[in-house]
Amino acid sequence: MRPRKTPETLRSHRWFGPDDLRSFGHRSRTKQMGYGTEDFAGKPVIGIFNTWSDLATCHTHLRERAQEVKRGVWQAGGFPVEIPVTSLSEMFMKPTSMMYRNLVAMEVEEMLRCHPLDGVVLMGGCDKTTPALLMGAITMDLPSVYLPAGAMVRGCWRGTVLGSGSDVWKYWDERRAGRLDCDGWAELEDGIARSPGTCMTMGTAATMMSVAEAMGMTLPGASDIPAVHAAHARMATGCGRRIVEMVWEDLKPSDVLSRESFENAITAFMALGGSTNAMVHIVAMARRAGVELVLEDFDRISRRTPLIANLRPAGKYLMEHFHDAGGLRAVLERIRPLLHADVLTVSGKTLGENIEGAEVFDEDVILKPEAPLAAEGGTFILRGNLCPRGAVIKPAAADPRLLKHTGPALVFDAYPDLKAAIDRDDLEVTADTVLVLRNAGPVGGPGMPEWGMLPIPKKLLKAGVRDMVRLSDARMSGTSYGTCVLHIAPESAEGGPLGLVRTGDLIELDVPGRTLNLLVGEEELAERRAAWRAPVERYARGYGRLFLDEITQADEGCDFRFLAGREPTPEPDIF
Repeated sequence: MRPRKTPETLRSHRWFGPDDLRSFGHRSRTKQMGYGTEDFAGKPVIGIFNTWSDLATCHTHLRERAQEVKRGVWQAGGFPVEIPVTSLSEMFMKPTSMMYRNLVAMEVEEMLRCHPLDGVVLMGGCDKTTPALLMGAITMDLPSVYLPAGAMVRGCWRGTVLGSGSDVWKYWDERRAGRLDCDGWAELEDGIARSPGTCMTMGTAATMMSVAEAMGMTLPGASDIPAVHAAHARMATGCGRRIVEMVWEDLKPSDVLSRESFENAITAFMALGGSTNAMVHIVAMARRAGVELVLEDFDRISRRTPLIANLRPAGKYLMEHFHDAGGLRAVLERIRPLLHADVLTVSGKTLGENIEGAEVFDEDVILKPEAPLAAEGGTFILRGNLCPRGAVIKPAAADPRLLKHTGPALVFDAYPDLKAAIDRDDLEVTADTVLVLRNAGPVGGPGMPEWGMLPIPKKLLKAGVRDMVRLSDARMSGTSYGTCVLHIAPESAEGGPLGLVRTGDLIELDVPGRTLNLLVGEEELAERRAAWRAPVERYARGYGRLFLDEITQADEGCDFRFLAGREPTPEPDIF
């Protein structure tokens, strides 16, 4: 049993405890805010890192939740301080919020380091926010607990249940095909996102919140409570109480996170049919914790994990249904034999103890492992001469007839080129064509935007086509679907084979065989490689320049090279 902290051994004691000039200033300025000595003296100082902003649509309730976290901190005898952290607005940040994930991770790490904090409650939920917060906290390694924002309530249109993201793509195709009028489209716009919270499908937000719980960084059951439920407010207060106790216990991310906890996260991800984006984020978080994951780890776990969550876009239901059916705890209890149940979590208990006795209340939402939605996990890893360092596909969300397919390529060198051409009636394309988008990866995008669900050409939509094989070095929204091969590595802008593909080349996809190959001879590819030239980089200065200089590829987590490793940064030593 670890020794408990005492008031004199708190990190914040260095700021507030000594009888010297600097500490006088720290205490007097705290009193300037209206606090008395009894509020903060000898108590754990708890940071509440809030990613609320007026443009963070998923986090509109987090100002209120921060107050509820404070309530829990006060109840447990701590001193809460709310600190704003950059908000990663998935909807509004361009070229992509992914470009700023590492910036927020750096901010979290440095805000923890430079302030008199003993522990932190991390508040977020929108896609990149979860890994950004956790990456920074893992690196700094102070007691930390994550409070997921929770999903919004289900959408509705003319009596039809809507899922944000997934139904946008579906009905936009109907609109482009001329089967949905302006009035219907406007009504969809009003009905698809009706409350605070993240996308209520098993998109990237729900996936990453679930991953955080499975890896032990949330309190039990925190990941699937809808944002507007009263239980979510109670969970916020519970996080406030628990983080104070974690400080006294000195329970840090390094005590919780191990290879086994990340394997639990991957297992949960596969059982849920989660967003392909999770792979990039899990690798990045694991590397911050000193755990080296490779794509084969994901494929190995995928092969043994049944997909048992019947959730969109792979399945039928939404997060609200999932929560009422028993939620993540019930899923994990059903696949307990596949988990490392003895790993510690931030609750102070093991994962096995956290899920003990969890029940399934709707067998159509959470399926039995012997009768799953798919026998193997939601995401597969592909290898081949087009993706020597790997690519990913989500077969559960694809048309089964396309999982073994050979067809001619139609190549687009940039997303604006694709957008300009895709609705042309004279576009030379058939249902067998393989659409290829390149220069959309970490460097080429830049930031690896969510362009991977390439739109079906309008002429084919009108003919009834709703899926095609599509390849890119981009990501796609976790709410997306279709036979989309993503994260092709190395990316085309860095000299990867995708940059050598020409329109008309035959491409062979074999998902059951886990392969993706360009059917062009080595001699011809060598000539093309010799003639290849890197695209002109877009940034000469600022954060964009730093990003291009330091970003790694998708299989390495898209983290910055200079942030790799576990070498500690010194604590502040001048007071």
